[in-house]
Amino acid sequence: MPITAQEIERLIREDFPDAQITVQGDDGAHFAAEVVDASFAGKNRVQQQRAVYAALKGKMDGSQGELHALALTTRAPD
Repeated sequence: MPITAQEIERLIREDFPDAQITVQGDDGAHFAAEVVDASFAGKNRVQQQRAVYAALKGKMDGSQGELHALALTTRAPD
């Protein structure tokens, strides 16, 4: 079953309940997401993105992952 933008947002929100999250894409495999969360303050981009990928709980793992591509933008609020 293809993953949806709503499912991606739900998974991210579990780990980042106060984040501003925008997920776009509707082909079931390729998405773009922006996650803005205060917990990212003081972390570099790699650390921020690893935290978001961890929230996806393996949905991108290997060739059998439900999510094939996620263009990810992360930052702390201004």
